[in-house]
Amino acid sequence: MKKFLFVALIALLSTTVASARDKYTHDASVLPAVAQSVIKSNFKANVSLVKVDKDFGRVSEYEVILTDGTEIAFDRNGNVKEVETAETSSVPAAFIPQPITMYINKYHAKQRIVGFERERSGYEVTLSNGLDLKFDRNANFVKYDK
Repeated sequence: MKKFLFVALIALLSTTVASARDKYTHDASVLPAVAQSVIKSNFKANVSLVKVDKDFGRVSEYEVILTDGTEIAFDRNGNVKEVETAETSSVPAAFIPQPITMYINKYHAKQRIVGFERERSGYEVTLSNGLDLKFDRNANFVKYDK
């Protein structure tokens, strides 16, 4: 009986671990409808790879790589968390709050935004010259980051 319970426990743990693994696919249909819509309306490139991150068997995040090298991270509901583009490209303006765009245009006019991340405390923006800027939740400039 003990042997049976031990084998059953091992089988249960193996199944749980197997279902908790991250999943890789080339099929954008695994993304929430919101994320699919964001990609179609803001990016010209197609989806190259989708990584479905799972924590304890539950989707926690979607990471998408487009054919032009752009990387986008979505939360489990399909909301954009982060966008990174090549240095020759820029993050679509639709993702950047207006006060941040105005600040960049005023103080860093010749630079493009190549990275954008929503954080709990606000936003982080990476410029084409490698400079990182932090903004609060209201999109007010806070500091330059290293």
